[in-house]
Amino acid sequence: MAAESSDHDSAKETAGQVTEAENTTPTDTEPTATPSTDPAVSTRHFSPALIATAVALPVVLVVAVLVLAILAARAPVEREPLVLGPVPAPAAGGPACTNLLPALPTELGDYTKSTLVEPSPPATRAWQRSDGGDPIVLRCGLDRPLEFNRASALQIVNGVQWFEARDQAAKASTWFAVDRETYIALTVPDGSGPTPLQAVSDTITANLPATPLDPGPLPN
Repeated sequence: MAAESSDHDSAKETAGQVTEAENTTPTDTEPTATPSTDPAVSTRHFSPALIATAVALPVVLVVAVLVLAILAARAPVEREPLVLGPVPAPAAGGPACTNLLPALPTELGDYTKSTLVEPSPPATRAWQRSDGGDPIVLRCGLDRPLEFNRASALQIVNGVQWFEARDQAAKASTWFAVDRETYIALTVPDGSGPTPLQAVSDTITANLPATPLDPGPLPN
């Protein structure tokens, strides 16, 4: 009986040691890390493709806006048809004007042919810049200008003799071709450059033969 009691006590002692060992928490091991729920500490990871897209998108939008602005600036402006008043032109229906008008260029430097409000004066053409402004106007079949006389100064441009009548108020000059079958007037605004007069002179030379001058008498 004494032996059985000793064995029983030893078993109880061993079981107690095991239980104590299981309930003992180690103090020299690292604590288990837990994920942080603090937004300031957490880090989000994005794919490189998403980052590149986010960076490139504003640049693309800016470039698109600039391209649209440039295209809008270059787009032709719809011009209103021009209203031109009539002037005496007794030879407007003659062969000289009939030959000349279809041969006139549609562009004179940076001026392009304009649409005229109907009914427009006969044997008349006009050109404007793309943004409008004062036009260049050609009239064919006119009477001899009153200012053109034997003392008038003439300028020869590409084979055509021109007489200039200056209009200071309108800031324009009207040039009269005085050595053809009929008189032709070209009104040119200041700042138009020499191209319009040169181009019209070339057309006149190519389509109308030169004739002797017929100036008016000297003023009294």
